Amino acid sequence: MVKAVVGEESQLKLAEDRLSQAAVPSEVGLLIGKLSKNLDRGFVFDLIPTPQNDASEPASSVVESVKDDNKKKGTKGKAQLDSSVLFIDKDWVAEHARQVSRMLPGGMNVVGVYIWVSESMFKNSTLILCQTVKAVSEAAPVLETDSDERLLIHISYSPRRWVCRNCSLASNITTSSLRPCDFKMGKVLTSLQAFRCLYNFDLRLPICLEKGLRFGKLSDIVRRGLSIHAKMLKGAKGLISGRLVTEDEQSAPDRLHEVEFLLPFLQDKYLEACSEKEVVGLLVFSGSVCSFSYLNPKEPISQAFDDIKEDIIMSLQSRLDIMCDEADQESESIIESDEVASHHRSSEKHIPEFDLQLQRKYCSLPFPRRVFAPWLGSTYICDYIQPSETIEVLKEHCIELMSMEAPKDASTILEPEFENPMLIASITKSFWDIAGRLSVESNPENSVSKNKEKARSQGTEQKASCSPDLNVIMAILVLIISIVLGLALFFFRS
Repeated sequence: MVKAVVGEESQLKLAEDRLSQAAVPSEVGLLIGKLSKNLDRGFVFDLIPTPQNDASEPASSVVESVKDDNKKKGTKGKAQLDSSVLFIDKDWVAEHARQVSRMLPGGMNVVGVYIWVSESMFKNSTLILCQTVKAVSEAAPVLETDSDERLLIHISYSPRRWVCRNCSLASNITTSSLRPCDFKMGKVLTSLQAFRCLYNFDLRLPICLEKGLRFGKLSDIVRRGLSIHAKMLKGAKGLISGRLVTEDEQSAPDRLHEVEFLLPFLQDKYLEACSEKEVVGLLVFSGSVCSFSYLNPKEPISQAFDDIKEDIIMSLQSRLDIMCDEADQESESIIESDEVASHHRSSEKHIPEFDLQLQRKYCSLPFPRRVFAPWLGSTYICDYIQPSETIEVLKEHCIELMSMEAPKDASTILEPEFENPMLIASITKSFWDIAGRLSVESNPENSVSKNKEKARSQGTEQKASCSPDLNVIMAILVLIISIVLGLALFFFRS
């Protein structure tokens, strides 16, 4: 349970100045930070305001509804104050949290919601605020280590003060779900330690027959494989600069730590529930994932390893979600278009939701690549670029989602993933046939290897044809030598 929260003073003061200058009655946004179970403390790095929705309306507003009887009385101002209602578009705030969570590296999460509103309005709106916090937690969950609590920071402008509360999500949301916790401002970002990992993976996921003799969809098979791989990665040992570290060891400050993982051997669990008769194809999922993680110096290094493992799995899942979202948008445009254009586009872009029952040939599909942009201090945020997109997409998302200035210098943007994650799917009658064919097709010198193999087979055939003659000659020579030696021994003894 989080008992105390520390916010980055420089960023929170900037947010307070911006809100006071804007003079808006209310504003809602996201808290970017980290909830540390090891320290029982929370850290807030920045406040990200939720942008306007598609209708150009703010995510929160104060709605005043005053009865005509109250207007005739002298207590008009008080009547307006008591009857004012805070409106929050929970779904839009949750969608904002879902997209922002994709851009956060390891050790950084959407840890809650902030609200800029008066003290009296806050007291009358605790239920809708708790519901908003819960919607945000469901839209931006944390794998494995997810807790049942989030933060709610109230910035009051009458009077001016900051109050932080812990919102419990374990039970039904009520007004009693909010509990006060200590809050102070300090320097948080300057003390963070950075960890980087370039993780290479090669997953071979069998395509099994499901109920009703169907193969399922590509996205379902990949999600199932990622969940299995997440369990395997959880048991991996971490190395820093080639050195195995202990669980409670503290890291050295003021430098970037390079991380590697040692996966456990002989734990191929992808074939546990499949037999040779059930497997009808193979899905190869390979590539490289670059991951960054940021750790408080008081936390053990094992926490950084857990953050990187979680970030790797969430990065792969985010790429799959992006492709599925694009497929959904494409399917909507297909319905509105003519049949010829729809058939062409569905065969190209609707692959993540494509039914494998109809796919009978080898196909490959590149995943979006991960790029990093500088954020606060020496930290980075990330985004995912489709093969047909440019870095301009990253700049647009920085402005729209993170409310920050786009990187002006292109050299500050990192593109460390030298090999994009790739999906290779094939379906045939035998799993072993397709596994052998994929191993040959993956060789860049395919034709050369085939020629060598052909020449080798011809040579073995020639050797095989000559071997019977050699065997007969050797047998005759051995027989003659045996006879000569026998006669020599007989005459010698006599």
